[in-house]
Amino acid sequence: MNLAEQKNLDLVKIAPQANPPVCKIMDYGKYRFEQAKREKEAKKNQHTVEIKEVRLSLNIDTHDFNTKLNNALKFIKHGDKVKVSIRFRGREMGHPEIGYDTMKRFAEACSEVASVEKPAKLEGRNMLMFLAPKPNK
Repeated sequence: MNLAEQKNLDLVKIAPQANPPVCKIMDYGKYRFEQAKREKEAKKNQHTVEIKEVRLSLNIDTHDFNTKLNNALKFIKHGDKVKVSIRFRGREMGHPEIGYDTMKRFAEACSEVASVEKPAKLEGRNMLMFLAPKPNK
């Protein structure tokens, strides 16, 4: 402690449970500042994963399908998850198999860059499927 006071620095316990306790002489204020700076830098480099939604219709034409597919691929390449949904209206509720086929075709088209996180499932009037980007090797 005397040595730390002579140098105008702080005595910091590094490993207090060790026998004898390990201490270090340092400028604690400067240490805290640098630690906060490192944490701020790490936070800046983080990427938050968002969920983007692509809505398909039951009787979607090929060009519309490809447009929605390109949007989904763009989202996935950016690192976001994609929620693919189909809304059933009126008599469409009687043909969920067409919706499953559309979802299956969409998943196969995205299979190079994305994997199916949750397979297509009918929930009320909506059919939902989640796609996540494949991890890079």
